[in-house]
Amino acid sequence: MTQNLVGYFGFGSLVNTATLRTNYVDTIPVVLNGWRRHWQGRPGIDDPEIALLSIHRHEQSKLHGLLVVDNLDNLKKVDEREEGYQRIRLSSDDLAIATGTRELPEALYVYVANPAREPDSRPPLLQSYLDAVMQGYLHQFGASGLSHFIETTIGFDREIIKDRHQPQYPRAIILEKNHADLFDDTLSGAGVMFSG
Repeated sequence: MTQNLVGYFGFGSLVNTATLRTNYVDTIPVVLNGWRRHWQGRPGIDDPEIALLSIHRHEQSKLHGLLVVDNLDNLKKVDEREEGYQRIRLSSDDLAIATGTRELPEALYVYVANPAREPDSRPPLLQSYLDAVMQGYLHQFGASGLSHFIETTIGFDREIIKDRHQPQYPRAIILEKNHADLFDDTLSGAGVMFSG
């Protein structure tokens, strides 16, 4: 049965099931060992350029995230969604299930942004994208998960595009008012610069 399934680790918007667009089978809260999350520019894809989330190998780090278990036939759609990322193979040893025990698919992946470099400029963040990511962490892992997301992500000290009321992110979510205030306060504390 598992040979017809794949699992891909979400560390950003994929943590929010409201952004998923395939008939996925299951989601499993997991920890990815040996990787750290960062913001980086997305050259050649967005105009004007914005920052996106990616990860890089970092032996001492652990990332909470969501393993999306999906049908193998949907992998091409996910690859298209993750344009600008490389699909990297993981082993089951890289992942620890957050609670309980579950059978994982043999084919496990994570999407890493390409090229893995920061441009000379520091492109801004996109508020509608962050809303989706932070809502996902809050729903899946609670307040401690939201704090973990902030603490394990490098590069928040940059401007943000406040597009919440006219979202540029194509999978924008509906946000509760108290969550909007919580997210903005949390980001300000992390060094994000709100202007205008």
